[in-house]
Amino acid sequence: MFSRRFTNFELDGIVQFVHPEPPDSAPIEARDQRVFDAVRELLAVHGMHLSMDAVAAHVGCSKQTLYSRYGSRRELLGQVVRQSMSAAAAPLASGDERPLREVLLDFALRYLEHRNQPRNRQTAQLIATGAAEFREEARLLYQGGSEALRGQLAEWIRTEMARGRIIHDDPHFIAEMLVSMIAGQDFERQRFHAPCRDDPKQRRRWAEFAVDAFLRAFPAPPAGIPGTR
Repeated sequence: MFSRRFTNFELDGIVQFVHPEPPDSAPIEARDQRVFDAVRELLAVHGMHLSMDAVAAHVGCSKQTLYSRYGSRRELLGQVVRQSMSAAAAPLASGDERPLREVLLDFALRYLEHRNQPRNRQTAQLIATGAAEFREEARLLYQGGSEALRGQLAEWIRTEMARGRIIHDDPHFIAEMLVSMIAGQDFERQRFHAPCRDDPKQRRRWAEFAVDAFLRAFPAPPAGIPGTR
């Protein structure tokens, strides 16, 4: 069980935050990771019907501990999604001096690896099935996941434009186009249980094709010429 580090008072059964005691960062991060891992496992089974009771039972703590630490199921789900997207966006570190192709290929392979993990495939299908019933939560998961990832990619593209490594254009349009090129039609095939790129070598070949096509479409502007279209 988690050691209780938050002081709180209850009003009509709702936990209100006061001021948390200064945490011991390493143990708290480890506890958070156990909870996040439990949420990922349970999402692949229950989808949007995931309950805090199930998370508490899986981790071995009280439901009240989860509410004291995360505030609500929605906030907990949001933190899990943000952590996953941060891992996928890790190659987009600012100031990376690697060639653009290397950075983008790293990003594409991480993205495809994340989306193609069996548990993540199952989770995506269950969330899509429950989206009509849990519309607001599904929308928040989308905003914290796919939309946030495209936003990070757009900011990286904007930075690379300023550095003269990509021709100037709308970075948000470009980011959405790139993600779509990387994803291709594979996730649609998965939804309908059609043959898809299950092999890492096939995914790498597709990622290389998508990245190379992107770089041909949005090359660095010629030296001395403003990078505008």
